[in-house]
Amino acid sequence: MVRVAVAGGSGQVAREVVDALVASKKHDITIFTRGSAPTAAVAPDVRWQTVDYHDKGALVEALRGIHTVLSFVQLLSDPDQTAQKNLINASISAGVKRFAPSEYGSRGLDNMAWWQGKQKVREYLEEVNSKEAVIEYTLFQPGLFLDYLAFPYKSSKHVDPLQTVFDFQNRRALVVDGHEDAMMTLTTMADAAAIIARAVDYDGVWPTNGGIRGNRVSISQILEIGARVRGRSFAVEKVKAEDLEAGELKASWSLEAVHQAVPDDQAQALLKMVCIGTLLSNSKGAWDSSDEMSQLFPEYEFTPIEKFLAQIWKGKP
Repeated sequence: MVRVAVAGGSGQVAREVVDALVASKKHDITIFTRGSAPTAAVAPDVRWQTVDYHDKGALVEALRGIHTVLSFVQLLSDPDQTAQKNLINASISAGVKRFAPSEYGSRGLDNMAWWQGKQKVREYLEEVNSKEAVIEYTLFQPGLFLDYLAFPYKSSKHVDPLQTVFDFQNRRALVVDGHEDAMMTLTTMADAAAIIARAVDYDGVWPTNGGIRGNRVSISQILEIGARVRGRSFAVEKVKAEDLEAGELKASWSLEAVHQAVPDDQAQALLKMVCIGTLLSNSKGAWDSSDEMSQLFPEYEFTPIEKFLAQIWKGKP
């Protein structure tokens, strides 16, 4: 049985992963939270612990005996990523074997300023391991959660639907002109959580690039699948890369629904930034994740994109 600490464990993606770990019945799980622990128990082998990520001594003590740390620490609220850096340092001091930083998205970070904290943590992990390997780590990267293409319908227990440039509800999409063949990785939340749970149980060395590849498809293929599962072709608006680079989104629609972690006063500015950044990063291959982590579990059967979407959208207006 592996002792696992889940930092930021009250978040949506974290709760999906915790459920997968609990279902495996192989792990002793401690969820770190900055606030008060909930009174209701999650499961018999799960306990909550309130931590202060700025109290390094207390963090080390909290991590004594922990084998693997999975971090889901919120990035936007900590621009310098002090919390995760302290968590890494404390993990090393406490003798933690493995660490997974708060990733769970794209491979590249081009044009995604809201995720630049990930780059800081990647660089820090490289730095602390530069002279000798002091802690094993991986970057879990499942690409875009396929569940988001179900918006506005919820397809997982904890993760809320999130609007994207592929609007299946209204049968429309935004595409960068000339980049229709750009490749994307799309993985269901359930599949990503299942692979992460298996990775925690894995006896070998984690690959640093923890690519989880459920489906690898082009933009054009997503639109073709959309037409089949929604009954007619999507209205595709093509935008120019040069306009996007200049911060201009010349389209008749944009994203309207913001992630629950974003403060209201930042929502509108961030929505435009996310829309432009997602389109540009897509065109540059940022969402084309590798499959190093997937390859460790060849017996696992990922959910095919068309099967998933057909089930979600069956009978929907």
